[in-house]
Formats: sequence, structure tokens, C-alpha cells
Amino acid sequence: MSEMVIKAINHSVKALKAQDVEEAKKIVADDILINEKRWNIEEKCIALIATQQPVASDLRDIIVILNIITNLERMGDHAAGIAKITIKYGNKLLIKPLIDIPRMAEKTTDMLKRSIDAFINKNASAARAICNEDDEIDALYNQVYRELLTFMIEDPRVITRATYLLWVAHNLERIADRVTNICERIVFLVTGTMEEINVSEYWQ
Repeated sequence: MSEMVIKAINHSVKALKAQDVEEAKKIVADDILINEKRWNIEEKCIALIATQQPVASDLRDIIVILNIITNLERMGDHAAGIAKITIKYGNKLLIKPLIDIPRMAEKTTDMLKRSIDAFINKNASAARAICNEDDEIDALYNQVYRELLTFMIEDPRVITRATYLLWVAHNLERIADRVTNICERIVFLVTGTMEEINVSEYWQ
């Protein structure tokens, strides 16, 4: 499921960069496959709880899995949201070369991949480290926000197009926050303690 989400994120940003509306439509349509994967895993978890009555660490495993798939499904929605923006943007001229947004996507998907590895290996220290990397995404978001705001102030004619790109950056920032959610649950899985790690403060 995480591989499906990573693919959706990467392809959505590539479609935006290439202004490939047909590819964007495919990403939106394929979001149902991510949803179905989430439902299938959830059904298996519920069946395990009902039939095996797991306790202690086994129950924690299932609780964490349910949380992870919920976050992954929402990430898929964010990727589909980026694709929908690409469809709205159409073939209108990009107001600037896309540099920071693809960097956000690359960093975010790398964090997601490593968070799943941390879950598989039950590596709490790796999960904590990934949470701290969210600051890099926040910094990129701030950079995109300020740059696009400058474009809007200098030329009100680009406000709609700049707003579309701002929504894309916001979707990527939210995906990174959901990676942090996953990492917090990994720490819970290993330690049994719930805690909030590196609270996002992107409005700086």
C-alpha cells in the first residue's frame, strides 16, 4: 500500500510539472485502488481482533497497522488532490519553473519509505529521526509560500495559478505530517508510550 501511495505522489507531481492532464486523470481514478487496499487490510485486522483476541504487543501491532493504513489512505487522497489541481491548471503557462515542489515530493516520499522500513524493523530511533526531518519540508513549504505570495503581489493576474501551486505545496506538507503520524505510532509500538514528536510549525 505504501508503494502505491509513493507512486501516486511522485506521478502526481510529475504530471503537474509536465502539465499532463491525462496522467493526472489516471491518478485520480486509481485512488480507489489505494482505498480498496486500506479496506482489505482493515477487514483483516478486525477479523484478527474478533477471532484471535490478541493482547499486549500483538494488539498494539494491530492498532498501529490500523493507524498506518488510515494515514496512507489520506496521503493517497492528497496525491489525488494534486492531480485534480493539475487538471484544473490545464495547459495554462506555469508562472515559474517547478523546483521546490518536486524537492518536497522527493523528500516526502523518501521519508515515507523509510518510515515503513522503521515499522517493519520496529526501529523507534529511526522513526524519531524521520519526525525531525519534517522541519525540512516545512522550510520548503515556507519558501514556496513566500515566493508565490510575491508573484501574486507583483502581478494579480497570476493569483489563480499561484494559488493552485500553493495548494499543491500544502498537500505535500500535509503528507509529510502524516508520515510523522506514522512514526509516532512506531514509537508507541516499540515503547508502549504515545507522544507527539516535533510538532509542525510551518507558519513562521
